[in-house]
Amino acid sequence: MLARTTSGWVVFRNGDFRLFGAARFLTGLAYQMQAVAIGWFVYDLTRSALALGLVGLASFLPAILCALITGHVADTYDRRLVAALAFGVQAAASLALFAVAEFGSGAVWPVYALVVAVGTARAFANPALQALLPTLVPRDLFGPAIAWNASLWQSASVLGPALGGFLYALGPAVVFGGAALSFALASALVAAIRFRPAPVTERPPVTWATLSAGLSYIWAQPVVLGAISLDLVAVLLGGATALLPIFAAEVLHVGPLGLGALRSMPAAGAVLMAILLAYRPLQRRAGIRMLQAVAVFGIAIAVFGLSRSLPLSMACLFLTGAADMISVYVRQTFVQGETPDAMRGRVSAVNTVFIGASNELGEFESGTLAALIGAVPAVVAGGLATLLVALLWGRLFPALKARDRLLTGA
Repeated sequence: MLARTTSGWVVFRNGDFRLFGAARFLTGLAYQMQAVAIGWFVYDLTRSALALGLVGLASFLPAILCALITGHVADTYDRRLVAALAFGVQAAASLALFAVAEFGSGAVWPVYALVVAVGTARAFANPALQALLPTLVPRDLFGPAIAWNASLWQSASVLGPALGGFLYALGPAVVFGGAALSFALASALVAAIRFRPAPVTERPPVTWATLSAGLSYIWAQPVVLGAISLDLVAVLLGGATALLPIFAAEVLHVGPLGLGALRSMPAAGAVLMAILLAYRPLQRRAGIRMLQAVAVFGIAIAVFGLSRSLPLSMACLFLTGAADMISVYVRQTFVQGETPDAMRGRVSAVNTVFIGASNELGEFESGTLAALIGAVPAVVAGGLATLLVALLWGRLFPALKARDRLLTGA
């Protein structure tokens, strides 16, 4: 159930959370506008679809390769400073992209190298930020803090691409310069957070046991394992983002403007649901609500696949964003609320890789299946498979299904 609360805006009275939220919004804006610019810039240089695919690989691969190290760093050093330094590195990389756009020779390899640098810094920033958030607010404001954090990120995901496209008309260097400024401001904001962790008297040795402790912990916690794996499989099977251009052009016949409207709907649904959850957090039956949200996500994806109406298709995608936000809200609360502070960085790093991998592999899966059986059957099948997964996970993870409150002891 959703319960009324007066704590929706109260979390913003916390100065550290205001700094954290502003940094999250600025980095989200920078990521999104820079992604648009890099895609256009690489395509302008190469006119190659493969070259665009390599951009995604260069961006995500560091998160996989560095996952165990980044989590260990987040649990060993001051997470505030780790994130601030990572944002500083990304600001420097954006400045380098500015230089490539302005003074480069037309070679594409420097862009790939800098995308790897941004991806590596982001791999260090994400677990540090996820593990830092629970330490900034009282436990009773943790749910609203997660909801507002997600809302700020999704808002940046809506505004960033549009801003990046607008600024790109002035030249790619303008976008990269704006991204560098956003990253630099975010670095300063995170560094200004007043919370200071207790000093680490003895840092754990770098061994396989300490590096893989996040994986071991998740495997031993049925609620956390069930929540992460459910989100991973649902996004892997039910993702339709990669096929939206096909639906816009060949199914709905709406052109580029219609495609833009379709792409904006999931983020719009997620933003509104996050705001609702900030004001009316889930109080009871959290596990059931997550399973129901994933089931609704699957049904909405299947109906989208069958739709021939732009308004209905937009409504379905809006619903997928809202349902996915409930799932993300519950999962993040479980992962961060259940995990001891000394383990949060390593668990967050694994969580980041799993969810990121599901997004990337989900696009690959949907594209491959669409090539074999067609876009419409692929999306409908993915939606129905996601619905079945929600039903199956209720049996495979009874502890998740039976979980009542978001936070134990709340």
